[in-house]
Order: sequence, then structure tokens, then C-alpha cells
Amino acid sequence: MPYHHLDDVKPDLITPEYSSAFGPNVRGKKIEVGRFLYPKGTQAKLHSHPNEQMQVVLRGRARFSIGGEERVVGPGDLVHVAPPNVKHGILEVMEDLEVINCKEVVPGWSVKWARWESEEARKKWEAGVGG
Repeated sequence: MPYHHLDDVKPDLITPEYSSAFGPNVRGKKIEVGRFLYPKGTQAKLHSHPNEQMQVVLRGRARFSIGGEERVVGPGDLVHVAPPNVKHGILEVMEDLEVINCKEVVPGWSVKWARWESEEARKKWEAGVGG
């Protein structure tokens, strides 16, 4: 299906293991895109994953950390989480934060459960990126 309206996509917690992000998300073969809300006073704990990720802030303010570099971001800012496996998170959501999230799909990695689906999938990914 080539057209989606995010208001028609069922919202969900994206990665309950470490994040308060909630919203609709559409996953393709190579990329997933969602519109997420992080309520004021919540956070996304420091974590890492094998996906490259970008978030564009639509509204709100939050203090991000990527690779130990912290910055307060607001509307119009773009946050680029790279390279894969860099430690990052949202340390403080100062105002309700709404973002457009774009994340690379990594075969065998479950974004929802924040883990590899199998040891074989992890090894295959590591071999493909030079491990």
C-alpha cells in the first residue's frame, strides 16, 4: 500500500523496554517512519540499537544525549542517531514532545522488544557491517 495517513494507523508503544514513545508507525522493507509523542516528564533511557535513526521535532522540547553529547532540541531540529549502536536517549522531556521518527530496518532486530530475534540474525548483521 503506497499511501498511509498516520491518523489511520493504530498507535502503540514503540519500545516499552526503554522509551515512553507512543504513536503510529509504518514499517517498510528498509525504513520505518512514525509520529511519536513523548509526554512531558518522561524519557527514553540511554540505550543503543543497530538501526540508524533520525527524528524531526514537530513540537515540544527535550534534552537528548547522543554519544555523550547533550543538547536541548525543539521544533525544527533534526536529531541524527548514528553510527549504529551509539548510546543515546532522551534524558528529559521538558514539554510534550512530538517527532517524526525515521529508522533503518535491520533484519532480525526487534524494535518493539529491543533485542535480536536470534543469535544467528545478530551474527549475520555483524558480518555484513564488518562486525
